[in-house]
Amino acid sequence: MPRELLTRCQARRVALAAQGFRDPRHTVATMRTFTRTLSRTAVLQIDSVNVLQRAHYMPPFSRVGPYDVGLLRRAAEQPPRRVVEYWAHVAAFMPVELWPVMRHRMRHYRDRGHDWESVRHDDSLVSSLVAEVRERGASTARDLDDGLPRVREHWGWNWSATKKALEYLFAAGELAVSGRNSQFERLYDLPERVLPPAVLALSEPTDADAHIELVRRAAMAHGVGTEPCLRDYFRMRPEQSRAAVQALVEAGELLPVRIEGWDRPAYLHRDAALPRAVHARALLSPFDPVVWERTRTEKLFGFHYRIEIYVPERRRQFGYYVLPFLLGDRLVARVDLKADRRAGGGAGALRVLGVFAEPGAPPDTAPELAAELVSLAQWLGLSDTVVEPRGDLAAALDSHLGD
Repeated sequence: MPRELLTRCQARRVALAAQGFRDPRHTVATMRTFTRTLSRTAVLQIDSVNVLQRAHYMPPFSRVGPYDVGLLRRAAEQPPRRVVEYWAHVAAFMPVELWPVMRHRMRHYRDRGHDWESVRHDDSLVSSLVAEVRERGASTARDLDDGLPRVREHWGWNWSATKKALEYLFAAGELAVSGRNSQFERLYDLPERVLPPAVLALSEPTDADAHIELVRRAAMAHGVGTEPCLRDYFRMRPEQSRAAVQALVEAGELLPVRIEGWDRPAYLHRDAALPRAVHARALLSPFDPVVWERTRTEKLFGFHYRIEIYVPERRRQFGYYVLPFLLGDRLVARVDLKADRRAGGGAGALRVLGVFAEPGAPPDTAPELAAELVSLAQWLGLSDTVVEPRGDLAAALDSHLGD
């Protein structure tokens, strides 16, 4: 089958347009704005690190600018719920209509146990927890904990037997998450009290159809990508994604293409836009879909990126929580950020702990980054932006912030 050739620049623009970086920004973001953004990203990854802002709040900001984070909380916690937590990419918010599509994954966890717990849990503990949640309503593991001694293991997780069993039940779809408390702990509840009745009434697709739907959504979110790119979006297994890609190619939904500089076959979604230009300006969370798959990020943007959170401080190259800076259709800089909410007598400051230009970064990188940092600080409710003298872009950035 002949394959159209896309330049690397064209592929970048396809990918960014698919992710919503060509959509118009609204002065005041609404639930419709949020829903539009979710339709582009397909999922919002959840992470507990809060050195700047929770990971799931950042992709909408990157695409629509300052918005009320209450929109996401409403969508996740208040009827009619639009999103629900599940192991979609990793832990993530996904559209509620994907619940039946994930049933095959839930069966896998139910039969084999949660990935972090390779053994099946004690049946009596599991059944008693479901019964207690049914009786008392949405509850955290701490609410339900039997008080047994906790064991510290697995990257420092301090989980009781109750917490482990609840995570198993969540992965298996026997319990759902109705929200999070102020300590960011999951509130577990019965799926019928979390998901809209219309979603629960949806028929479960076959495993093959579920795989096709997940690859379809990944292809729409990526615009263009290789089979491993599409596989990673929903963390599928190779045998699942390969068969689904082939089915979508045969159906004409995916168009085989070649991308300049890539040695793997790629696939363009038939509805993907190929804009002549993308005029984006955004700070990307380390957990943004644009930079999830590191090989893809390097091939598309020439940007070698690693999260250094778990790297000892003395071995970090750029910093603890480093955000790529997107300008136009290129990743032109990276900036290590921290929200210091105690600075200035409680007024808070956005601290730029390091800022580094990429090779060939355009002359307007510093002023454009300064403007985006001001917008980010205002959104976070921080009164000041402070630049530490670390990185080749620090002096220029500090100058523009001082203007």
